[in-house]
Amino acid sequence: MPNLIPTETIATKILVIRGKQVMLDSDLAILYEVRTKRLNEQVARNRKRFPEDFMFQLTEEETNFLRSQNATSNRGGRRYLPYVFTQEGIAMLSSVLNSERAIMVNIQIMRAFAQLSINLE
Repeated sequence: MPNLIPTETIATKILVIRGKQVMLDSDLAILYEVRTKRLNEQVARNRKRFPEDFMFQLTEEETNFLRSQNATSNRGGRRYLPYVFTQEGIAMLSSVLNSERAIMVNIQIMRAFAQLSINLE
């Protein structure tokens, strides 16, 4: 069984962009223990499962703002703008990554989203 990730740790990775709670592809890749490139390849192969309300690509302005807020790094050699996933998109990721870790991490992420929603009320 994969190591449990504290809900608080996951909650710190949930951002609000365009009025939606989302997580960066790179943060999700770390949690799933896969490379960001692999995560995005699986999404690209299953694009029909990820409509715009499940996943979207950040603009250059949004990416620069996140970098200025220390949410992302200039390092790492990214050649494209990051993708972000809504709660529904994250739920869909476990089906395309198809690993025990993805299933367990997704359950933890869903709990973090739920806890954050309760805290916002």
